[in-house]
Amino acid sequence: MTVTYTARVANARFCGFSKLLWAWKGSIYKVLYKEFLAFFAMYTAISITYRFFLYDDQKRYFEKLAIYCNHYASLIPMSFVLGFYVTLVVNRWWNQYTSIPLPDRLMCVLSGGLQGSDERGRLLRRTMMRYASLSALLILRSVSTAVFKRFPTMDHVVEAGFMTRDERKKFEGLHSPYNKYWIPCVWFTNLAAMARCEGRIKDNHTLKLLLEELNAFRGKCSMLFHYDMISVPLVYTQVVTLAVYSFFLVCLIGRQFLDPSQGYPGHDLDLYVPIFTLLQFFFYAGWLKVAEQLINPFGEDDDDFETNWLIDRNFQVSMMAVDEMYGDLPMMERDRYWNDSNPRPPYTAATLFVLRKPSFQGSTFDMAIPKEEMHFQPLEDIAENLEESGTRHPNMALFNRLLNSAPSPTGLMGGALRRTSAQLQRQRHSPGIDQYNSDDEDEDSCKIGKAGSLPSGLGQETQSTVCSFRDEKSARTPLLEIQFGSEQDRPGEQPAIKERKELSRVESKCNEEHQIGEEEGKGESGETTRAPVSLLPPPPKSSREKSSRPYSSIPITSSHPSALLFHPAAHSSLELCSSQPAISHNKAVSTPKPPLGGNKMSFLTVPSFSEPQRFRSVSMGSELTGS
Repeated sequence: MTVTYTARVANARFCGFSKLLWAWKGSIYKVLYKEFLAFFAMYTAISITYRFFLYDDQKRYFEKLAIYCNHYASLIPMSFVLGFYVTLVVNRWWNQYTSIPLPDRLMCVLSGGLQGSDERGRLLRRTMMRYASLSALLILRSVSTAVFKRFPTMDHVVEAGFMTRDERKKFEGLHSPYNKYWIPCVWFTNLAAMARCEGRIKDNHTLKLLLEELNAFRGKCSMLFHYDMISVPLVYTQVVTLAVYSFFLVCLIGRQFLDPSQGYPGHDLDLYVPIFTLLQFFFYAGWLKVAEQLINPFGEDDDDFETNWLIDRNFQVSMMAVDEMYGDLPMMERDRYWNDSNPRPPYTAATLFVLRKPSFQGSTFDMAIPKEEMHFQPLEDIAENLEESGTRHPNMALFNRLLNSAPSPTGLMGGALRRTSAQLQRQRHSPGIDQYNSDDEDEDSCKIGKAGSLPSGLGQETQSTVCSFRDEKSARTPLLEIQFGSEQDRPGEQPAIKERKELSRVESKCNEEHQIGEEEGKGESGETTRAPVSLLPPPPKSSREKSSRPYSSIPITSSHPSALLFHPAAHSSLELCSSQPAISHNKAVSTPKPPLGGNKMSFLTVPSFSEPQRFRSVSMGSELTGS
């Protein structure tokens, strides 16, 4: 029944598929010609009625109806509905074919696992293989109309040799309201257990392998039964069918050629025969016919499965494998390439061109690389480059990448880092903190960007940053280029030497900011300074006890000169800059005590003043509310 044309399209050529258009068996013409003729006949009847049997006022009304139908026919989603439906049906069609039980694997395991060349061994192998074929026959008889017409009753199954009369009595004696295709599989397992007890199956592993193959065979029989029971949802099939039929019923009126003298848009020609409407019917209705044929491939259509041929083939091959071919081996002898380490089978004249093609070695086999790039580099130079790149901070490259990919405005972060570097230069030349008033109290320097506060968690380490809301365009040294302190002190170095090294590194990169800081420091040298206060409070004495001492009055001593000091006027900018959640001052705060003194990491501090205020840690830490 299946139409095979694979050999005719083995090679692509000019108009290769055009030869298939003239085939009749299994073609779209054979399936669709009746519907096509019916549609064309109805269209012609309506056209003749409009042209010769309607009065003028009736024609005007029909013309308005035709324009209306043609306008709204495009609202029916033909391609969408048909495309999904046909895809579902084609996938289901192929899955049903792969679920047809084939005995090839089972017969190989049975022939090699059940030993015995005597009549008892031969009887066991043939009977077990016949039971497997009987199970497949029973399930195919239940789902295929062609197989059922061949074996309409169990008497036909007995006469065909798949079942003996005693086996039929036993089969009919087992009462069950369900399909009993699985009973021969149970008989197969009982015989396998009997053969194991007799020693014809040597070990349990062989028995296990044999039963696994039988279970796979029986599972495919079960899948065929379920495919037959569970169809494509009826509502889906109805929707697709109604969409196609209703669309072309509307086209019978909407696609009529109207009187050109009436001047309707798009009706300038009168061709009598709707060529493109007929083509559209041919394609859409043919698409629906494809789904109609493939939705049940166990029928008798031209492209349905050859189930009767499969039954004949499987039964003959399986019996030959377990009986006639058991122990029948050809004599072993040396092959013709016995002493040849590189055997090459010969080619005919028609396939000689294959030898002229070079063997494929890989996509990069012919890749060319310049000679100057093929020399190995000394490992010492590579190690020195890695050390130089990691002297500033181990996570500097990752931190820079995170800053560049942050969702906040780039000007906001860049201004913050450049402003902090300038403040470090001013601190170096002035011992007080009042010299920053001119910059911190400037109203224009506190403009907040549209993105709001900075996102938290930009840095993976405890590296402090300060936010500035002025988008400065002068090239200043980023804060990331400045080291506030070392995590581990180098042995043998004094704190003063390390401080001088840090300040000299900053001075070499920030000459321009250094000059500006000196000029501003001269004008502000007369102002008094206030004692710096740490942002981090000491741990509370008790979890329930509230500290009566405000956080702003907690002093911190640091011998490191790179600690950042800010004027109270800049406190509002710091408050708006942070992105961490606030901690209420009514709750007990458990915060690790910062290191006081030493040459470790220095903390950002702000001056204390009496009014209630909110403090935030610039290193993306927690915020505290003090009173």
